[in-house]
Amino acid sequence: MRSTAMWRRSVTAAGVYVSAVVGFIGTVIASRELSEHGFALLATIIGTASVFQLIGDVTVDDALIKFGTRYQTRERWGRYRRIFEVGLLLKLAGGLVGALGILVVVPFATSIFNDSAGITLPLALAALLPLVQSPEGVAASMLIVRGLYHVRALFLLISMALRLSGLAAGAAIGLTGAVVGVVLAQVVATAAICVAALLAYRRGTRHESEALAEDRREFRSFVVQSSVGSLISPLRGTLAYPLLNIVASSFQVGYFRAAQAPQTAFSSLSAPLRMILIADQTREFERGNIRAIYRLLWRYTVGTTLAMLVIVPVGWWLTPDLVRWIFPKQYPGAVDPTRLILISAMLSVIWAWTKWFPVAIGRPGLRIWTQSVEIVVLVPTLLVLGAAYGATGAAGAVVIAAGVVAALWTVIVFRLRREHLAPPPAAEAEPFDLQAEAVEWR
Repeated sequence: MRSTAMWRRSVTAAGVYVSAVVGFIGTVIASRELSEHGFALLATIIGTASVFQLIGDVTVDDALIKFGTRYQTRERWGRYRRIFEVGLLLKLAGGLVGALGILVVVPFATSIFNDSAGITLPLALAALLPLVQSPEGVAASMLIVRGLYHVRALFLLISMALRLSGLAAGAAIGLTGAVVGVVLAQVVATAAICVAALLAYRRGTRHESEALAEDRREFRSFVVQSSVGSLISPLRGTLAYPLLNIVASSFQVGYFRAAQAPQTAFSSLSAPLRMILIADQTREFERGNIRAIYRLLWRYTVGTTLAMLVIVPVGWWLTPDLVRWIFPKQYPGAVDPTRLILISAMLSVIWAWTKWFPVAIGRPGLRIWTQSVEIVVLVPTLLVLGAAYGATGAAGAVVIAAGVVAALWTVIVFRLRREHLAPPPAAEAEPFDLQAEAVEWR
């Protein structure tokens, strides 16, 4: 059993890490095939599509994992089936809203973004991305709840490989071809993981759908809070592109996009743990084993901090050579932003547990106000620093926002630990009843 678990975790890590490399290669190919202007527009298009996908998306994934694990543990298969039916409908509706939002922006794109000639058609085509990608989250949640996180990682690799192929083939044609390639790759990737999830869903869930009854309100609240939190969190990266393009030239957006390479690479370091631990820690919490969760957080934080203390200085020193080799067209303006994003990536890795810990303990609302603070810090800081220093200023704003969130979560987790591990209040002693004692002794 232990060897099987280790094999699954190893496959999960390998799948996620290789998929990150493949995704990074796709970015490199696009930067080389497209002109500087075309690459900057591609970053703006993908960023804009991601923003509207987040706005329309109903983040039911975390709720599916939390309640799916609960119902699987308690063998409440009727409710288990019901939450996944509801989740799929919500995801499709959210994808449609995101697509319509992008289409609304299309007629005004050339006036909103600087140096955006030629953006209209590819941006309109990118409106398909939120819709075709929407079922993927439900399928991934199903696989994770069933303990098949290694399968989820393999499909992530397949998705990135398809995206690389589509991007490479399309970018050789031009900007519109690159967007078409990404959309077609997403269609195939979504279809593939949905088939795998459907097979896992039918295996052991041959029960009629059952109303959630007393859990309905809690489930709804969990979905709403997760949706708000998931909307705010990725805006740190995706919202930065259109905001920077408003206050600076499209070339600065291209430099900033190239500088995101450390963030992309480092985020993959904790991605396998999120797949594994969000399922394992949720299961432990449902069983009441609270101390194990905090022990794991401590080990993770210490381990990643030590690793970052070695990796980050080396990365800082090698940044000029790496940027010159990987992004030769963006080299002049991408070195300093890349170094700053390296610091942000370090903070993201060390505090990556903030992504799965609130789900495991059933407190997704914690993410809302911490990430709200992050956005409140990020947006004005990015607009001011981006206008003054371009991509370097935008990267500095990202670092400042990441540091604020890391400090907030450090305070929160210490308070939660005291709350969770505090001994229960002593029960009030009952008055001594002499007559009852006499009866008991008889």
